[in-house]
Amino acid sequence: MSEFDVSRLLDTDTVAVRTVRCSGTCRHRSAEECASATHLVFPYRGVYMRHVGGDQAVADANHVLFFNADEGYQVSHPIEGGDASLSLTLAEPLLHELAPSALLKSGGKLGFLRQHQRIDPRAQALVALLRHSLQNNSIEPLEAEGLLLTLVARSLGPRTSHASAATHARQRLADRVKVLLASDLGRRWTLAEIGTEMGCSPVYLTQVFQQVEGLPLYRYHLRLRLARALDLLGEYDDLSALAAELGFSSHSHFTAAFKQAYSRSPTEFKQSARRA
Repeated sequence: MSEFDVSRLLDTDTVAVRTVRCSGTCRHRSAEECASATHLVFPYRGVYMRHVGGDQAVADANHVLFFNADEGYQVSHPIEGGDASLSLTLAEPLLHELAPSALLKSGGKLGFLRQHQRIDPRAQALVALLRHSLQNNSIEPLEAEGLLLTLVARSLGPRTSHASAATHARQRLADRVKVLLASDLGRRWTLAEIGTEMGCSPVYLTQVFQQVEGLPLYRYHLRLRLARALDLLGEYDDLSALAAELGFSSHSHFTAAFKQAYSRSPTEFKQSARRA
């Protein structure tokens, strides 16, 4: 596989959708790149770091990233395995209409003030549903456009997203934790193990992570594992094997967690993606 593999899933006057896969072989920062148009990127597999000046953002399945037009950035890969994302480019008037003004830069080209923000499980499910159904050619363009607008509205909405207001040092600590969790999604981590890796106490660790991400560390890790399940469902006929790979104690434990997050069982989700 080359360093990048880009596949076109949909092109209309409203939205363009691509899957972008990266082999992640380059561990240090890439040369500076620049997007020609503002787009939203939803990672669904793996993890990478995006650097804009002195700022950095962890790109994982719990976040949407904002790539602003004409803004230079670099990418690095802290762990092996590569990554994959769903990339959306909306017609600018529509993005202006959907994005709260508090998220946008004032004046000049359309752009976001920050690099990323956390999304909720319903948005994760929409990313997977759209990707699977577009790849399988099982969804009409009109329906796909509607679901994509719903995804953007949900990802940018204040009630279903989260932006951190923590200090720089605390955000960097949380970033290190995210990379550690992503390095072995199936591992059943303990607070003591993570604290040892980070060089801090479990109490401080949980307080910092809660402040940065707005949810407990365990919940964050669970959402990463379930998002990986969304990605892999089509490759597994034996859900017990998938549950074991992702560190769930049993098929029933996995199914219950999946249904609580996405309001449908893994089997129901597979069926909906096929007939979307």
